[in-house]
Amino acid sequence: TQRLPQLVGKGRAMEMIMTAGMIDAETAKSYGLVNHVVPQAELLEFTKGIASKIMRNSPSAIGKAIKAVNANYKHDVDGFDVEIRNFGKCFGTEDFKEGTAAFLEKRKASFSGK
Repeated sequence: TQRLPQLVGKGRAMEMIMTAGMIDAETAKSYGLVNHVVPQAELLEFTKGIASKIMRNSPSAIGKAIKAVNANYKHDVDGFDVEIRNFGKCFGTEDFKEGTAAFLEKRKASFSGK
C-alpha cells in the first residue's frame, strides 16, 4: 500500500490492490515493476550480461551509487545529501584516476576494486 503507488501511480496501485488482480510480465514491465522480460531459457545468459556490464565499472563508484539510491528509501535521510557526499568521495580514488586516464587514452578502464 505504500511502495506500489510510488512505483506505478496511485490509480494503478489502487486497482491492483482492490481487485487483487494478477498482471502478466509485459504489464509489469510497462508499469515499471520489472526492467526486462526474457524467456526463461535466456534468463541466465541475460543476467550474466548485465552483471558483466556492471563489473566493468568502478566497484567503489557502484557501491556509492547503491548507497545513494537506497538513502532515498530511508526515513529522515536526505538522499540528495548522501548522493553529493558519495559523489565527492569518488574523487581522488584509484578508480577515479584509472577511469579518467582510460577516458583520456581512449581505452577501457581496468578497475582494481579497492
